[in-house]
Amino acid sequence: MALFQINNGDVKRIPPIKIGLERDIQKIFEENLNEILNITFLAHEYTTSFGGRIDSLGIDNNGAPVIIEYKKGQNNSVINQGLSYLRWLLDHKADFEVLVQKAKIDTDIDWASPRVICVAESYNKFDLDTADLLPMNIELLKYRIYENGVLLVEPETQQKIRISTSKVFDKKETNSLKERKQYTVEDHLKNVSKNIKEIFAIMKEKIISLDETIIEEPKAKYIAYKLATNFVDVVVLKDSLKLFFNVPSGKLDDPHNIARDLTKPKKIGHWGNGDYEAKLDKKEDIEKIMELIKQSYIYNK
Repeated sequence: MALFQINNGDVKRIPPIKIGLERDIQKIFEENLNEILNITFLAHEYTTSFGGRIDSLGIDNNGAPVIIEYKKGQNNSVINQGLSYLRWLLDHKADFEVLVQKAKIDTDIDWASPRVICVAESYNKFDLDTADLLPMNIELLKYRIYENGVLLVEPETQQKIRISTSKVFDKKETNSLKERKQYTVEDHLKNVSKNIKEIFAIMKEKIISLDETIIEEPKAKYIAYKLATNFVDVVVLKDSLKLFFNVPSGKLDDPHNIARDLTKPKKIGHWGNGDYEAKLDKKEDIEKIMELIKQSYIYNK
């Protein structure tokens, strides 16, 4: 993606720059992991018992373990490395749990939905074909660094993720590739009122139309809409939708005063990402909600 700077009506292209080593981009991500991907950083170059080292280990806001591998050249088998480390991690869950305890993170670890994220400047056809054929979700992120300290992070748009890891790993038998229930949008909508189904359909169409690269990812408790990271999570209730906007406290412009700041007066735990929540149960409020969704989309783009 080309970036341009506007100065007094003049437009100038911002050229990308090269960074020297893989560990340079790794350092940027690790020191700002929560800001970039909403993931809490746990460990750098974590040594496994078979001799390999996981580039970065983290845990997301829903308690899912996250393995991040960085690729600098075209020849690195970064996807295979990530899968190998995932297999090791599922055999050594106690080691990961110790890291979470040391970080003083109070959450239930979601071993049903581990994540593997690959970070690279670009991917070749073999990377994309490998990720496309796998029975689980491999998240491919592209980055580019520009002059003036600008970092661009976006999902690999040619690769459409179709299957969540929660559909592959069974909670009781996570060391095997035993397939478990596949979460779908229909699962979330099966016990809701006709009104909520109609509201959801209208809202979904508007969200998807924002960007062709948006990914819809049904999870156990909510439906996520994401680019590199979730920008809105939708919890479907019988007579309403509960939406969580991935925007920090104080950063959301809410002219209709329909969102609730979950950090005030005291931070409230919840499913999904972000500091704001809103309820939707009337069609006439969809456009008001979309104003907030668009803000979160832009913030996380």
